[in-house]
Amino acid sequence: MKVLIIEDNKELASGISDYLNGEKYICELAYTFETAREKLTLFTYDCILLDIMLPDGNGLELLKYIRQENINSGILIISAKDALDDKVNGLEGGADDYVTKPFHLPELHARLRAIYRRKKLEGINNNLVTFNEIILNTDTAEATVNDTLLDVTRKEFDLLLYFVVNKNRVLSKQSIAAHLWGDYTDNLANFDFVYQHVKNLRKKISAVEGTDYIETVYGLGYKFNTSKT
Repeated sequence: MKVLIIEDNKELASGISDYLNGEKYICELAYTFETAREKLTLFTYDCILLDIMLPDGNGLELLKYIRQENINSGILIISAKDALDDKVNGLEGGADDYVTKPFHLPELHARLRAIYRRKKLEGINNNLVTFNEIILNTDTAEATVNDTLLDVTRKEFDLLLYFVVNKNRVLSKQSIAAHLWGDYTDNLANFDFVYQHVKNLRKKISAVEGTDYIETVYGLGYKFNTSKT
């Protein structure tokens, strides 16, 4: 999961980021309203942790911007405020959940996972993501094809999950790189490393007689084509 943490308390933001990085998430930080809006304009995120009180703006206004721009990210509001009005306004404004400071990081993690499952994994309520002969265990990062465990790296697992979640969508090399390695990849001269990871993943799936659903869309990127049999 790729997460944008919008929080002006740098110590708290760093603590959340360190914890989620330990859970193999990719985290980006924004300490101000304007920095957050810029990142949301340039990059995509699976989930957004949104503080209400920011030094240069209100998180609820940023939430309105997210919805106006049709940014399809899960939203978890985090705030020191415990007023009912803030919760109601946040949820009615399009947030998926709300947690009040101080909170325990495992609880935050659990809420993020629940949001991700509802929005990105089509509402499944367990740790298994399946498509035909492919089974992905998001808790153990294990992938099986035709009941055979694939010998994949963590990045290859994340790449396959990214493809399955975004079935039949053309994914550019840049978007794949940013999703799996972070936004800093936006300034790289080339994305040859993405090609190599895709090539290795396809080879491993084919080795166990799985269908190669991943196809190259020349000049654009790749697509997980579900019409293949």
